[in-house]
Amino acid sequence: MGIENRVALITGSASGMGLQTAQRFAEKGAAVVINDIDAQKVHDTVETFRASGFRVLGAVADISNKTAVEGMVQRVVDEFGRIDVLVNNAGMERAGALRKLSEADWDITINVNLKGTFLCSQAVHSHMVNNKHGRIINIASRAWLGGAGQSPYSSAKAGVVGMTRALAIELGRGGITVNCIAPGLIHTPMWDELPEKDQRFLLSRQPTGKLGDPDDIAQTVLFLADDEAGFVSGQVLYVCGGRSLFAG
Repeated sequence: MGIENRVALITGSASGMGLQTAQRFAEKGAAVVINDIDAQKVHDTVETFRASGFRVLGAVADISNKTAVEGMVQRVVDEFGRIDVLVNNAGMERAGALRKLSEADWDITINVNLKGTFLCSQAVHSHMVNNKHGRIINIASRAWLGGAGQSPYSSAKAGVVGMTRALAIELGRGGITVNCIAPGLIHTPMWDELPEKDQRFLLSRQPTGKLGDPDDIAQTVLFLADDEAGFVSGQVLYVCGGRSLFAG
């Protein structure tokens, strides 16, 4: 089946890498679920996809809330009959020096990036096992290797990498692969929000000297989601223009 006619739930898919990933899945003939916490963004994205003739469902849900996640997954199954692919893409960052970070900064970063990945994976698990097929693709970050001022974010993304490895072992006999993509500097709305001086500094440490594009991530997700990648599991695939070759 490849990608065509598969059902893909992509969290945080009303903008940035998630949106581009949803676009590529839809173009390949998959039914896509647009998830975000922003109801207006979900509505607008769904309308755009429908105008292009894509099969699409909008799902407004806070992925750090177990009840909301379970309700979202049930809606997807009710609508399409199954879930074949989960892309745990939704994420956010609270950065700063250790002495300046608050407990709230830590909690929201861990809850969205790590807890959300856990809850969504847990919610789709039984549906994938019933079908003896599934692809879980987690979006971590090169930052899991460490970065100054990124203690909550690096910790959360390191947790995503660890969860990927654990679930790949646990779920493999159920026909489910679990992999992780670790993007580097990608031109997303999060990048645009950075102060110019921070952008210059980060680019100065980038081996390619340029940003990646959301489509670089989308195409990598498609590869891992395809039936032909069924023997790839438990891996961390860096899409970072070489930035993962050194930390800091």
